[in-house]
Amino acid sequence: MVDQIGPAWDWEPESLWPQVEALLAGVQDPVQYVGGEVNSQVKPWRRADGGPMVRWVLAFPDAYSVALPNQGVQVLYEVINQRPDALAERAYAPWPDMERAMRREKVSWFTVETHRPANRFDVIGLSLSTELGYTNLLNCLDLAGLALRAADRAEQDPLVIVGGHCAFNPEPLADFIDGAVLGDGEEVVGALTDGIGRWKAEGRPGGRPGLISRLARADLIYAPGLYRVAYDPATRQIARLAPTDPAVPARPAKKTVLDLDHWPYPKAPLVPFAEIVHERVSVEIFRGCLRGCRFCQAGMITRPVRERSAEAVKQMARRALDATGYGEVGLLSLSSADHSQIAAMARSMADEYEGSQTGLSLPSTRVDAFNVELAKELARGGRRPGLTFAPEGGSERIRQVINKQVTEDDLIATVRTAFGQGWRSVKLYFMCGLPTEQTEDVTQIADLARRVILTGRQVTGSKDIACTISIGPFVPKPHTSFQWAGQCPPDVVDARLAALRQAVAALGKLGRAITIRSAPGRPAMLEGLLSRGDRRVGRVIERAFRSGARFDGWREFLDMDLWEAAAAAELEPLGLSLDWYTTRQRDFDEVLPWDHLDAGLDREWLWDDWAASISGQGVADCRWSSCYDCGVCTTLGAEIQLAAP
Repeated sequence: MVDQIGPAWDWEPESLWPQVEALLAGVQDPVQYVGGEVNSQVKPWRRADGGPMVRWVLAFPDAYSVALPNQGVQVLYEVINQRPDALAERAYAPWPDMERAMRREKVSWFTVETHRPANRFDVIGLSLSTELGYTNLLNCLDLAGLALRAADRAEQDPLVIVGGHCAFNPEPLADFIDGAVLGDGEEVVGALTDGIGRWKAEGRPGGRPGLISRLARADLIYAPGLYRVAYDPATRQIARLAPTDPAVPARPAKKTVLDLDHWPYPKAPLVPFAEIVHERVSVEIFRGCLRGCRFCQAGMITRPVRERSAEAVKQMARRALDATGYGEVGLLSLSSADHSQIAAMARSMADEYEGSQTGLSLPSTRVDAFNVELAKELARGGRRPGLTFAPEGGSERIRQVINKQVTEDDLIATVRTAFGQGWRSVKLYFMCGLPTEQTEDVTQIADLARRVILTGRQVTGSKDIACTISIGPFVPKPHTSFQWAGQCPPDVVDARLAALRQAVAALGKLGRAITIRSAPGRPAMLEGLLSRGDRRVGRVIERAFRSGARFDGWREFLDMDLWEAAAAAELEPLGLSLDWYTTRQRDFDEVLPWDHLDAGLDREWLWDDWAASISGQGVADCRWSSCYDCGVCTTLGAEIQLAAP
């Protein structure tokens, strides 16, 4: 141990490894808590020159197998650790058996690099890709020995900052977090590190509240504690949400990285010793989407499209393959086949990998962007990665409503191409409970799957053809054209799914080649509550956590009885209910909990697009058509970035 200098909370903490190691024999998959993965980094607690060190815990509140491959965490891990004045270590949600052991033996939540207690760092940054991780977030903070509510934390406690898609409506977490970062993290994490470092060098003026105020005033974070909410007693809706500090932005803005080639991360992806969900090199080839699917929050909040150049993608893949030894490269984006240079890029990379046993995959592929040339390149080397297409809606009519401008003939032409290039199975993803949907919109999925099977048999001359239908309940999301929509009641969703199964069964022998995987409607009510909730929903989350809710995104752990009881206990005294937050349709004049957060989208444009959806009017992709004034480019002072040919 080095000599301790400075305030006690800045002293280098002892590693908890002896206590952690003693627990490992009694838990599942103990290797997930050990650390030491290939390409992980361990940096000294202090700087050699004696200057302030900013110390981050980067956390993904889910199981290690799901959390470790997360691209956002891996990118920030490298960006922070390349700085001489900062360090980043990782922490994940402990599996229930490990949590029980940690509580029994009073072992604090720890990082996997050095097993230092997470509460001794300067910042705990949590990446939130799903609302169903909220109770895990509270569990991690509680295991760290931190007060759940930000207002109750001590001077020496780390800042708790969230990012990811859920940060675009952090209001249900407002009582528990110190700040939220909207948008891309590569640049803002550096600005945050600079700001915290200066504050430490200046002697921590104003203490913890002073730091939060400083970061919020610079528009680096949205700090919910600096904003006050008033509710209308008659309607129970939000009457006003505004900052209490006039120097804090009234509408905190999202952060957008415009030149992705300047951020070629991760350069050395982490390679775990335990099994994870995606064992491959993943290269993000572009960010954003302009297809305008009205249900898609990710497409809306990541606008505009910013493509990486083909050469940058190839260099990133080469470097990552050398650093990991993986045998597959996944080209990632919201719709990878939409990259303007995808054909030439895939051909060049397939040429480079030929004979090396390295495969190429596009985990996200649009029906109308898949073609023979692309299929040939993906199948080079004998590998045929799984193909998933997402028509989303079962009928032509409902696809017009959601602006998924893909016809049934488009889909059949696409699967014909795939079957002609050697594939024998495809997976089709749909949603149930979309606005204006009727039962026949769902049952038409059966006929679509029938055509897929018959097309495959015709093309291949074989009956060894399979189609998997994956269908989940639709949940309206903030910052989308459907943010005002009422969520479909769970009994209606379940009835339509039952009708679909009957329609497939009625196909007889042919129906046996069709597999249906569906999620019931009731659990989707929880996601709906958390995604469009306001600050009052925070008390539901806390009650559910204290009642034992954990890993709510895992079907085997989700307890809807517990959540519904928590919602009733906390909301009914306020004149609210689960249905009030989910199945109720909003109107234009209602103040939505996220209206004060600027994603760049014009609210009136979203409302007009919501109205257009009801009449089935489509919106074109503005990369190839005229601008339709969604507001993003003008708000951000940005423009679409396409790779040069």
